[in-house]
Amino acid sequence: MLITGGSTGIGAATALLAAQLGYAVAINYRKNKEAAQQVVATIREGGGKAIAVQADLAMPDQIQALFQTVDKEMGTLDVLVNNAALLEPQARFNALDYERLQRIFAVNVLGVFVCSQEACARMSTSKGGRGGSIINISSMAAKLGAPFEYIDYASTKGAMDTMTIGLAKEVATEGIRVNGIRPGIIQTDIHAKGGEPDRINRVKASVPMQRGGTADEVAEAILWLASDKASYVTGSIMDVSGGR
Repeated sequence: MLITGGSTGIGAATALLAAQLGYAVAINYRKNKEAAQQVVATIREGGGKAIAVQADLAMPDQIQALFQTVDKEMGTLDVLVNNAALLEPQARFNALDYERLQRIFAVNVLGVFVCSQEACARMSTSKGGRGGSIINISSMAAKLGAPFEYIDYASTKGAMDTMTIGLAKEVATEGIRVNGIRPGIIQTDIHAKGGEPDRINRVKASVPMQRGGTADEVAEAILWLASDKASYVTGSIMDVSGGR
């Protein structure tokens, strides 16, 4: 399993759970080497196999190098979790400058496309692969729009949802399942990156379950989609949002 953005939050929780379930795990990170290495160390201490690979997913050549490293050190790729995403401080729509839009779309949309192309080239039974699963980590923001906060981020996740459905249909006969997860308000550091560390307490009243979710709860859904238990599930997007 290759998890992009796997050093913290949902990515790290997914890596740890995947290792417990017997996956060898490749963790991609952009800057937080220390956190990525800590996740790898935890997996290895438990008897699992894991590596951390640096790559900026806004750079196609670095994505290609990432997959080549996984080929060399981990062997056949069975699961890709497109988890890495860029979020910038909260802002109104008219304050979203062009350079910010370029940065966010480069990682959250173009990076996901290129990673998925690399994965399909390896997994497709039409190219000699043995099939596999791609899981795209979207956001409830794709449905809610994130007004006054992150319309740019929400829009990238909407694009990811559309790609999930279209790609699933293209590769359904090639042994590849493509699904998505839309996390809701989850207890990770993403809120601090947006400039409001305590955001969960402000918005949790809008969640029917009246609480934020955990990264572990999202990881459980990801690992179910990756497993044979979801063998007839493709082109689906699961909301993990407490009913929001």
